[in-house]
Amino acid sequence: MELKNFVEELQWRGMIHDVMPETEQHLMEKMRAAYVGFDPTADSLHIGNLVPIMLLAHYQRSGHKPIALVGGATGMIGDPSGKSNERNLLDEKTLRHNQECVRKQLAQFLDFTSGAANEAVMVNNYDWMKEFSFLEFIRDIGKHITVNYMMAKDSVKSRLTGDGEGMSFTEFTYQMVQGYDFLHLFREYNCTLEMGGSDQWGNITTGTEMVRRIAKGKGYALTCPLITKSDGSKFGKSEGGNIWLSAERTSPYKFYQYWMNTSDEDAEKYIKIFTFLDKETIDALVEAHKEAPHQRLLQNRLAEEVTVTVHDKEALENAIKASNMLFGKSTSEDLKSLDSETFLAVFEGVPQAEVSMSEIENGLDIIGAMAEKTGFLKSNGEVRRALKENSVSVNKEKVKEGYKITSTDLINHQFVLLQRGKKTYFILKVI
Repeated sequence: MELKNFVEELQWRGMIHDVMPETEQHLMEKMRAAYVGFDPTADSLHIGNLVPIMLLAHYQRSGHKPIALVGGATGMIGDPSGKSNERNLLDEKTLRHNQECVRKQLAQFLDFTSGAANEAVMVNNYDWMKEFSFLEFIRDIGKHITVNYMMAKDSVKSRLTGDGEGMSFTEFTYQMVQGYDFLHLFREYNCTLEMGGSDQWGNITTGTEMVRRIAKGKGYALTCPLITKSDGSKFGKSEGGNIWLSAERTSPYKFYQYWMNTSDEDAEKYIKIFTFLDKETIDALVEAHKEAPHQRLLQNRLAEEVTVTVHDKEALENAIKASNMLFGKSTSEDLKSLDSETFLAVFEGVPQAEVSMSEIENGLDIIGAMAEKTGFLKSNGEVRRALKENSVSVNKEKVKEGYKITSTDLINHQFVLLQRGKKTYFILKVI
């Protein structure tokens, strides 16, 4: 595969924070192996991990070999960088399960199976750290890195001078363990580059130092900026917490909506970072968006590209269909085509009331359904007035007085969507 200029690609995308001198030249000489570490403390990555994932994906597309390292050993310790407390430690069985889940998500971006020379590899640092005795590690590795060198790292200084409880010895040794990962991969895979977020620069350069001092080799480092939002809020978070790559943790609909709700300023930045669109396409999109910002061309394309990559085309189509439920014209048939998870995600926060299946099978009068059975409206009289105003809908279709809700109205054999006016929704849950 012909080599492309990886560093140049990252530069126009705004994805370089720090890069060690001569890295670009080193990568243009021949195919090189590089790695990025991922935290395996959950069974899913989240969109905060997307930048390092995209680093590896662009690296492979540039003709190089990506190594995804799952930090089974470091996940048992906890990285002090930017954190005020130690993290919960996991057992090996949980870590292995999480590793397999992470691999499946990375396979959406990376080629692990083609047999190509630059096929991606996944490794777990627990596999080489578990055999190390404490005495061996401090004898063979620890003597090469001084405490002065470790204390000078920003990630260590911030914890030692902060208001918290300080840093345990376990966490202090984190950069030694991460540094040893680079040394091990240098020896086993001829890996010469580590990449990560800008907060990892200290840990990464400890690795290059080990490669230099112990293996008498040359290691390189490259970091990307930590992504922020223009309004100052944290990227990757919503009111419900993290936006996960797993459809079980964050529905494709919610995932799609997160990107759709991006500001114009952020969308222009994110479309370079989180998609594989080329510079010419992105420049044209940016210009078209500026001419007609109300059409939200950047947000639409960004949401489409990222949703298809993380999930698939079907998930995107369902997410668009679900979005139209709230913001466009949709029919009863459209509603019934949604699975239960997507339906509940679309109408999250809408009040629910339960009715029995027998009532539905016998035909539940619309007045009872809206008032005495559920309390959605205060009285039968209020329901009748709404019906006369033609403002009551069942599953998005207007109904008149005398209408009875039956099993044919059920969405996924379980729900009925009631509506008064354009924006007031209620859900009947049939049990």
